[in-house]
Amino acid sequence: MADALAQIGVTGLGTMGRNLARNLARHGYAVAVHNRSQARTDALVAQFGHEGTFVPSGSMAEFVAGLARPRTVVIMVNAGPATDAVIEELTPLLEAGDIVVDAGNAHFPDTVRREAALRAQGLHFVGTGVSGGEEGALNGPSIMPGGTREAYATLGPILETISAHVDGEPCCTHVGPDGAGHFVKMVHNGIEYADMQLIGEAYDLLRQGLGWSAARVGEAFASWNEGDLESYLIEITADVLAHTDPETGRAFVDVVADRAEQKGTGRWTVQNALDLGVPVTGIAEATFARALSGGVAQRQAARGVLPAHAEPWAVADEAAFVDDVRAALYASKVVAYSQGFDQIAAASSQYGWGIDRGAMARIWRGGCIIRAKFLDRITEAYTRDPDLPLLLADPYFTGVVGEGLGAWRRVVAAAATHGVPAPAFASSLAYYDAVRADRLPAALTQAQRDYFGAHTYQRVDKAGTFHTDWSGDRREGEV
Repeated sequence: MADALAQIGVTGLGTMGRNLARNLARHGYAVAVHNRSQARTDALVAQFGHEGTFVPSGSMAEFVAGLARPRTVVIMVNAGPATDAVIEELTPLLEAGDIVVDAGNAHFPDTVRREAALRAQGLHFVGTGVSGGEEGALNGPSIMPGGTREAYATLGPILETISAHVDGEPCCTHVGPDGAGHFVKMVHNGIEYADMQLIGEAYDLLRQGLGWSAARVGEAFASWNEGDLESYLIEITADVLAHTDPETGRAFVDVVADRAEQKGTGRWTVQNALDLGVPVTGIAEATFARALSGGVAQRQAARGVLPAHAEPWAVADEAAFVDDVRAALYASKVVAYSQGFDQIAAASSQYGWGIDRGAMARIWRGGCIIRAKFLDRITEAYTRDPDLPLLLADPYFTGVVGEGLGAWRRVVAAAATHGVPAPAFASSLAYYDAVRADRLPAALTQAQRDYFGAHTYQRVDKAGTFHTDWSGDRREGEV
């Protein structure tokens, strides 16, 4: 081991851990590095040792001994039991005031549990969301740390330095206590699910509706990336659609199996939204769409058996159709983000986290997978009104979504008429219409619940809670 004491350590040198360690070293930090298998540690130092100061170690004890106090350790291993195993090995070697950072995709209840357990030992535990993939980890991710403000006073300047920067501002801020950082990363990933599903539906509509090649659809996406839809996901979509498979000469997207996988963050987002009572319909439909795509037996049973009764496509004005799909995509994306920020607000209130939604939009502008031009507009909306109850109700978004509403309706109707699945487009529009409605059929639902289960109801014309004696004289009584 080298004589120098490191300012920060990284244990777990897979692709993300290795790149994060390199990012730290490139920014002038002395980085202690450790991995369960010594070979990865040796390979990192041999290949990238010229990028900065690395302090390699062959054991956890040696790793901890190489860190300056208060020690700051970043864990970069798989979420779940592997993280717990590292914590169990690491914490007996630490002292009060030391900081343990979990930068993996942990489920936030696990982070809450771990933070409480380490706090009882006098240690700081910082659950930290890191978005941007392996490229972001190396060149500047969006970073979402939770934990105590005391821990952030030490850790924050380091993370802000290595994060992405937009307009001179770091894409990193203290999110809130215990599990807040990992919660926000979870919702970020849920929005990512919705965003990707909506892009997929737009692609499918252009190919089926116009009969275009993948490359030509890619050209449309490239042009969209020069306007309000400018984003990382739109950019890479254009690149993927332009790619040709070298083995077959076919469009690359046409040789990829149409079964999408997931690592759990979308599912966690939907489960938590149900617990909080927050409708995240776009994220839910995107999550279920991935599940449906993997239902091989069901899809095989349906193929060629279930009738379509769909009208054939006959688009008279290609340019108008393309613009309609673009407008519908933008409006649906706004709904997905609006729902995600509603979920963050609800959790912040439920768990006492005090999350600044405008700050979350700001740190997502660079480094992360959902970075997009219109996040500037979201930041501005929450700057105008930090307590904004509905992002869609901000004057800017009311205007732009309203302008595209006709196109949105035409696209959803066309998809249904022609038998093209567009669940995220359709559910987003249904949410929009529901949230703006003067009255909902929930009144009937509540009356039914009172009828069969005496669940009571409230009235629009007077205060109180009531029940009707449905099986008797049907008199109403206040309860």
